[in-house]
Amino acid sequence: MKSIAALMLSASVLVGCTTTVTTSSTDAPNFSSAVEALNVYYRSVPVSELPAGPSFLPLDTGKALTRIIVGSCNDEEVPDPAMFSIAKEDADLFLFIGDNVYGDRDGRNYANADAELVELRESYSDLAAQPEFQAIASNMPVLATWDDHDYGMNDFGRDFMGKVLSERMFENFFGLEEEAGDHDGVYYSKMVGPEGQRTQIIMLDTRYFRSDLTPTDEYGKTGKERYIPSTDPDQDMLGDVQWAWLEDELKKPADLRLLVSSIQIIPDVHGWEAWSRLPQERERLYDLLAETEAEGVVFLSGDRHTSFLYKDADRGPYPFYEITASSLNAAFADDPVSPEVDSRQIGKGYTFENYGAIDIDWEAKTIGLSILSNEGEIVRDAAFSFDEIQAG
Repeated sequence: MKSIAALMLSASVLVGCTTTVTTSSTDAPNFSSAVEALNVYYRSVPVSELPAGPSFLPLDTGKALTRIIVGSCNDEEVPDPAMFSIAKEDADLFLFIGDNVYGDRDGRNYANADAELVELRESYSDLAAQPEFQAIASNMPVLATWDDHDYGMNDFGRDFMGKVLSERMFENFFGLEEEAGDHDGVYYSKMVGPEGQRTQIIMLDTRYFRSDLTPTDEYGKTGKERYIPSTDPDQDMLGDVQWAWLEDELKKPADLRLLVSSIQIIPDVHGWEAWSRLPQERERLYDLLAETEAEGVVFLSGDRHTSFLYKDADRGPYPFYEITASSLNAAFADDPVSPEVDSRQIGKGYTFENYGAIDIDWEAKTIGLSILSNEGEIVRDAAFSFDEIQAG
């Protein structure tokens, strides 16, 4: 089986954001059979051979959440001061929302995806041994979803052929077999708190089912850096099954809903990965929120190596807020103030290492969104009432 797996991944031309495999029509059935054989092998890998995470604290779903920490983009090979600051927080929960490891590269060099995903395995081992992450895991519960670098390949979607194995590795490491192990992809949800103080946490998977993005025709140009909006009528972000699941989740009663997407939802101004690159799918998301009459929705995202706050007051049944918290320890800019400005952006983006916080005051009925430096100091913030994120 391993020789089949190696053959299949080496047959892929891994360039940009697409997987291109050249086959004739007569070769296609053989290719499909080989892919299935690869997945049979991946599903047969014993649990004992999958990366294991630290012992995570259980989440008390009967207790109202008042402070939630969110972070993304953690390079497991270097120190992470932001994580040490998070570990000192008096918080109820840490949401680790993508690029939790850089399992598709060694240092700054991208690694080819071998059949056994060796680099990804090593990255998880490094994360498990990271004192900063151990400190978080011993201080508060952790919920996670993935982005491209812990999915297994930079900017990839549904065509990444190692995704069955990478999913098993992710779920085993974070102890999510019960939540997400019964279906393809790593999406799941949690309802936390008593009636009147219920927070629904919806963890989306924006990788496993996502169709190809459209490469830019002006590489590096501001607003078109890597991708332009797709015009493909069959574009897909979540896949049919996850979309149906999301609809059911949004119909459940909740007072606050944290909709977690590894990539940004609201902004339009840039040409990096985002829901704006699949505009038909973002419209579908907004329509679904309206159709299900799901109130109290706040978006959480990462990925950008810069933190942002947004308010979208004109495209939904009520204003949608978004906090982008990125990155924990993989910042690249020399100036802490981002030059990027979207029309729905609140204040300036913050480019240095950071994490985010969501503070919920159930008595005052207010929600606060904060970006904190890696030393735990607030550098950007916004606040709004529960009434503002209700329809009508």
